[in-house]
Parts: sequence; C-alpha cells; structure tokens
Amino acid sequence: MKGKVFFIGGGPGDPELLTLKAVKIIKNSDIIIYAGSLVNKKILDFAPDSARIYDSSSMTLDEIIDIMVDGADSGKIIARIHTGDPSIYGAIMEQMRELKKRRIPFDIIPGVSSLFAAAAALKTELTVPGVSQTVIITRPSGRTPVPPKEDLGDLASHNSTMCIFLGVHKIGEVVKSLREHYSDDTPIAVVKRASWDDEEIIKGKLSDIEDKVKKSNIQKTAIIIVGDVLEPGDFESSKLYDPTFSHGYRRA
Repeated sequence: MKGKVFFIGGGPGDPELLTLKAVKIIKNSDIIIYAGSLVNKKILDFAPDSARIYDSSSMTLDEIIDIMVDGADSGKIIARIHTGDPSIYGAIMEQMRELKKRRIPFDIIPGVSSLFAAAAALKTELTVPGVSQTVIITRPSGRTPVPPKEDLGDLASHNSTMCIFLGVHKIGEVVKSLREHYSDDTPIAVVKRASWDDEEIIKGKLSDIEDKVKKSNIQKTAIIIVGDVLEPGDFESSKLYDPTFSHGYRRA
C-alpha cells in the first residue's frame, strides 16, 4: 500500500498555533521534512521517537522529492512541514507537481500564516468597514522576480491594506514605491518573528519607518503592513451586529 505526503502549515512560530489536525499527523508520521530555517524546532517535540527527520534548509528539490517518493513507496506517512501557511510563498507547487508525476498521494493541512500572527500582534483588523475591505498580499522583486503588472508601486495605487512579505531588507525601496500613492502620514508597521518569544514590533509612518527599521537592524523574517486600518480613527461599525440591519439569522 502506497504511503502519503502531508504538506503541513507549521504556523508562524508558536507551537500552540499548530492545528489539532497538524499535530495528529506529525504524531503519526514516519518521516518528517521541515523547513529548518523558519519552522520552530519545538514543533518536532510532537514527532514520534521512531520518525526519520530531515531539515530541508540545505536540501535541493530533487533530494526532498526522492525522500518523499521512497517513503511513500514503502507505505510511510510523510509530514512536510512548512512555515506559516504553505499556500503563501511556500514553494509547494513545484513539490506537488513532482508528486503528481509520480502518482504519489498528498494532502495539504492549512496553518496560521505569519501575516495573521502579525495582525494579532498589532491588535488590528485588516478589513475595517469604511477604511479598507481589500487586503493585498505581495512582495518586492528579488531573486524570484515579480510579474511587471504586480509592481509594488502599481499595487499601492489601490490604497488598500497591504501586507508585504520578504521586503524588510529592502525597506528603503519598499517605502519609495508605497509613497507613490500613500500619503507620508499613512501608518505602517513591521513585525519580526510574529508569535515567537523574541517577537519585535516597529510602528511608524511612511515618512519615518525606514529610519526606525534601519536602526533596529531587522533584516529578515518580518512582515510589513501598511494602511489606515492600523490607525482607523472613528470608523463605521459593521452591519453584522447592527440592530437596525436584518439578515438570515436576525430581524431588525
């Protein structure tokens, strides 16, 4: 009987933010491949003593796939643990493509993204009525290029809530692109290692966040969130709990 691969969202860092389903699978896994440069190693405490554990941070795609295929062909359960939720910058499509070629069954277990852990750390809602109802998740161009139509400056023209991954080391370029459309007093925050014990938060305006980030020497593992939702002021309440608004579960 062929085994199975489970792509698991390992969450933002705090092991308690793993889903119950993720913990169950890890506890029953024969092989674990985890993104060692980002995943909290405390998550491995859930692994059985008999599990073979691999750190993918120094591995190539071919090496990862070989372990998955060999394990699945031997009827093993393989937990492939990615940071946050694997659907965002998780590089799982290339792995799934190879598994499909080889007819290896797999499932995806969603996880808590570092983006949502960052929003929680900031005690904010990313979609505040009357302020912003759109969230753009993006990144600046790097070794992985960004399609021309997804240029950061162009996306900023919507003035929505923007959540920027993999960009804190380019904070100057990011701010320059954002200022093409956001005002200088637009609130912005940088959250490093959201939900970890050493979580760090820097708040500011577009006019001063670059200096603050450079002084902090934050270079990686941080989310940038920009938009008026960070300081919404006097905003509208939602219709969901408005006593004058009727819906399928309540009459006004």
